[in-house]
Amino acid sequence: MEEIGIVIVGGGIAGLATSLALHRKGIKSVVLERAEKERSEGAGIGTLTNGWRALDQLGVSDRLRLTSNLIHKARTMLIEDGKKKREFVLNIKDEARCIRRNDLVEALADALPDGTIRFNSQIVSIQEDETTSFPIVHLSNGNTIKAKVLIGCDGANSIVSDYLRLGPIKAFACRAVRGFTNYPNGHGFPHELLRMKTGNVLVGRLPLNDNQVFWFVVHMQDSQHNGKDQKSIANVTLKWVDKLSEDWKEMVKRCDVESLTLTHLRYRSPWEIMFGKFRRGTVTVAGDAMHVMGPFLGQGGSAALEDAVVLARCLARKLGPDHGDLLKDCSVKSIGEAIDEYVSERRMRLVGLSTQTYLTGRSLQTQSMVVRIMFIVLLVLLFGRDQIHHTKYDCGRL
Repeated sequence: MEEIGIVIVGGGIAGLATSLALHRKGIKSVVLERAEKERSEGAGIGTLTNGWRALDQLGVSDRLRLTSNLIHKARTMLIEDGKKKREFVLNIKDEARCIRRNDLVEALADALPDGTIRFNSQIVSIQEDETTSFPIVHLSNGNTIKAKVLIGCDGANSIVSDYLRLGPIKAFACRAVRGFTNYPNGHGFPHELLRMKTGNVLVGRLPLNDNQVFWFVVHMQDSQHNGKDQKSIANVTLKWVDKLSEDWKEMVKRCDVESLTLTHLRYRSPWEIMFGKFRRGTVTVAGDAMHVMGPFLGQGGSAALEDAVVLARCLARKLGPDHGDLLKDCSVKSIGEAIDEYVSERRMRLVGLSTQTYLTGRSLQTQSMVVRIMFIVLLVLLFGRDQIHHTKYDCGRL
């Protein structure tokens, strides 16, 4: 049986960011990724001030700024019977950009030491060592690993969160398609986040640069289409935007079909984040495994980056680089205390984000004006009139 100090399950944003944050603190970790290579997904990540603060701490922000333009405005329009009924405009004073998920994953992976990521490493079960109380990870290839610390960054369908006995995640009654469209001669769109809600469809677009646009289409009541292949996803999306203007239809028609992803939007309820037990022994979670949320605030990716910085900082206080790669002198008690500090620091931040995301999603999903007003009133009562105050959060220094 192999022994490793810190094992991180999942080579997505949360897993790689956590490993890099630990590396910046002089602590080695191993990332177990089930795929054969770095995961490639057609998604853009709207990253606001809080996300860039975390990226600054991880040391990859300057590289990412080179491929993404600043976003100066956020505009939301409500359309009824083909006519604009309401429009809300927000001028963005702080840093906001859209970055490709692939660019972020590559930047994080490139900054890690060689050999940190182990591909084709899918975990199937976790058990607690009866003698030491440390976790033992069983892989699909028959190998086993004993870890001093196990961090689950394995997404919404997390095996690690199951081990923690967290409740099942819930689903919104809607699906979302995300994709990219390239305009060789320039798209001509303003550098703003534009969201439009008409009927059961919410659409949005966010330029990455002068030639490429990230866009999404959410159908609020359609949870049936599974999208067997890229072409069928494109056809479903064209059906959803059929009543929109020609520039939206053209954007979907001209898209990079291989970039399309169709997902059923899911979330972990705010009350579970409030009361959930995110540590069992020396095992914890981060990213979507901890707090998967809908895309309505655009904070899922940034929250995962914040997790990484805070978790690495808390572990470093108790462990430090002097204990060696295997953390030989570190006890279950000291590691548990570090994880408890991490959970305590993150909990209320995540409760706020998940609550605001949930209420915003419900307000967009409902067809009842009375119910929509009720959700809006709740949002104002809970979060004030500054509905983007959450972007001013600072996760602190590593």
